[in-house]
Amino acid sequence: MELSDDDWAGPGRIAELAEACSRAGIKRPLIVTDEGLVKTPMIERAVASLKDAALFGGVRGNPASSHVEAGLRAYRAGGHDGVVAFGGGSALDAGKAVAFMSGQTRPLWDFEDIGDWWTRAVPAGIAPVVAVPTTAGTGSEVGRASVILNEETHQKRSSSIRR
Repeated sequence: MELSDDDWAGPGRIAELAEACSRAGIKRPLIVTDEGLVKTPMIERAVASLKDAALFGGVRGNPASSHVEAGLRAYRAGGHDGVVAFGGGSALDAGKAVAFMSGQTRPLWDFEDIGDWWTRAVPAGIAPVVAVPTTAGTGSEVGRASVILNEETHQKRSSSIRR
């Protein structure tokens, strides 16, 4: 279910995070955020407001494939059913990639935003995402792709996240 911007944007709307997760079908969310936000009061409140939530705060600026892989391990180990991507563009991109990859069997780079490579994805294997942007300007919360550093080639790649 897609939520309209009119319903879920604006000051104080973070109080409705549990409702947003519920409407997206998320019962056991993994909150994906960056190292700079992980110990802030707003993240602590977000975790406390979501029953059965867990926190993954291993994202750094310019998210890399190792951040996504670590997030995937946390997602799978916790039996999560959706992602709350919380932070700036790096955390949002990493969170979207974790949700996208949660039910895929191919490597992340097989979904690079080239031609119709996105059709390789198993749609049922894409977990729902609730994005909570804390900065302005990246637009990652509304984009369909994640920009992730391929640590083997040292190149940033855009992987398509379509459902």
